This record gives sequence, structure tokens and C-alpha cells, in this order.
Amino acid sequence: MTGGRVLVVAGSDSGGGAGIQADIKTVTALGGYAMTAVTALTAQNTLGVHGVLPVPPEFLRLQIECVLDDLGADSFKTGMLESCALIETTADCLRRRPAIPLVLDPVMIAKGGQRLLQEDAVASLKRLLLPLATLLTPNLPEAETLAGMRIGSVDEMHYAAEVLLTLGVPAVLLKGGHLPGDTVTDLLVTEGGCERFSSPRIHTRHTHGTGCTLASAIATGLAQGMALGPSVARARDYVRRAIAAAPGLGAGAGPLDHAVLARD
Repeated sequence: MTGGRVLVVAGSDSGGGAGIQADIKTVTALGGYAMTAVTALTAQNTLGVHGVLPVPPEFLRLQIECVLDDLGADSFKTGMLESCALIETTADCLRRRPAIPLVLDPVMIAKGGQRLLQEDAVASLKRLLLPLATLLTPNLPEAETLAGMRIGSVDEMHYAAEVLLTLGVPAVLLKGGHLPGDTVTDLLVTEGGCERFSSPRIHTRHTHGTGCTLASAIATGLAQGMALGPSVARARDYVRRAIAAAPGLGAGAGPLDHAVLARD
């Protein structure tokens, strides 16, 4: 399946493994057309984030509006939104287009431990963006922050996802990669029920950008007219293959092979 215009609102990763760079690679690999509104510049590599330069909110608005006014979009994906002002600006732009699906990746902390969402912005994210989202894609630490609870098992993941549904989002893909064990389980929870996705863990340190990649892959599926479940299934398969084929770059958490499909 090809086509689909995806507007990604997220931060830039100078190392190329996550953020806008991973989003563009992912959308392109899956046959979509990627467009971007950059929320922040980061100086980072596989060892961590060494600096963040936020984009002024009005320039973020200009990026979003000029893309939509001319090119349009079939889905949105949001990633790093560091501050209340950036969240408010993004929400104001997206709520004017309620028919376009939004995949919200609530980026909070980089893999190296650096905070990418200010603590006072969490409430704004919950209040302004979650009700606009078609799908929320938190990892366990992000879900713990949003739901206000500890998550230590798959059963607790299910309960936390149900809590997150009460915040106004109609669907939650809760990613279980932070739980120990040789199996990784993700739960897609909606008011209609729970779909469970499990796969063997790939033991590697090269997982930088997996969250960005997964969310953008799902957004591409939605932009191409796929239903949510099949979009998630295809995205998970793509991410697993990209992890397995990771090129082994860098001394820390290295990037995935986003071009893995072209090498099949």
C-alpha cells in the first residue's frame, strides 16, 4: 500500500536515529509522503542529548499552517513537544482539522535519560492534545506519568491503558518493551476491547528511535486508509525488522535500519 500524506510535528535528531529524521525515513519506507513541522533542534548522538534549542511557537504555527494550506495531510503524528507553549500551538492548529487522524507519541525522556518534556507541560499535554488524538502510543514510563501509577506487569498495563482512555483518547497502544523477559507485549486498548501483540525480544542495544519509528509507521498506515489494528500490526513488523537489521553505528544506543524493506 502506498500514498498518504503524513505531517509530523516533532523535534530534530542530529544523529539521525530518532525524531524528525526517523519519521521521514519511516514514512518514506512505507510508501507515504512525509512533511514536517520542527519543534526543536537537538544536538545528540547515540550516547545522549547534549543540547536542545526550541523553535518559537509562532514559527511552529507557520510551519504547520503553510504545509496544510498548500499540501494538506491525511494524518498527523506528534513527537517531542517540549513546552506548554508548543503544545498549545500544536493543539490550536490540529483541532481545526478534526477529521485528520492524529497519532500522539508522548515523548518525555530521551533514551539516555534527558528530559524532553518540561514537567509543567504534562498537564497541558493531557488537557489539550490527548482529546484530539486518534491513538496514544506511550511506553511504560510515559504511561506511568500520564496515568499516575506504577506498571509492573501486562495486567497492570491493561489497567493503565483503561485509565488513559478516561483522559479522552479513544485508543491507546501501550508498549511493553520496558518490562523484563524474553517476550515483548504491546496492548492496543479501545472502548471495544483489547488486542494483544507479542513477539520475541531482540536482545540489542541498537534501539534508538523505536518509539518515533513505530508511531510514524502507524500514522502512515492511517494516512493510507488502513484500519487501526492492521496499521499497528504492520508498524510493529516494520520496527522489528529494522531493529534486527540495525547497522551497529555509534558507541551507545544505535539507530535502526529504516531502509530494511528496500533490501528485502
